[in-house]
Amino acid sequence: MSDPVRRPVVAVLNGPNLNLLGERDPQAYGTATLADIEKLCLETGDRLGLDIDFRQTNHEGVLVDAIHELRRTAAGVVINAAALSHTSVSVRDALAVVEGPVVEVHLSNIHRREAFRHHSFVAEVADGVVTGCGARGYAMAVEHVAHLVAAAVEEVAS
Repeated sequence: MSDPVRRPVVAVLNGPNLNLLGERDPQAYGTATLADIEKLCLETGDRLGLDIDFRQTNHEGVLVDAIHELRRTAAGVVINAAALSHTSVSVRDALAVVEGPVVEVHLSNIHRREAFRHHSFVAEVADGVVTGCGARGYAMAVEHVAHLVAAAVEEVAS
């Protein structure tokens, strides 16, 4: 019996306080829980022939370690670094060495919120940014990573 074909893995990384989705400020973040978003990402990945490695942490160093771990093995990264998007040079620097595409996602439109949220260190190294689309933005981000991965494979083949 042959080994099953390994599907590309897309890492979906989530930063601080996202474990409280569904409870915390539904006006800004909606009512979907992190479990709902994980299910959406898994369904989207399955539809696209991708495996999803979905993680959440409230700790900056743990997020940086996850990026380091996945930087060469994941086909791409979707990241909602949450508040760390606006404050963490270490998350930005870790993402800068990811070999596949990186797409930043935010549930709320960060440009319609407090001024300190308007700048994202993550956006500086991301191949795309999805903001203000609620939970659906995660599916959009996974789809965009899949598109970028397919384009890179096509470019190498030609």
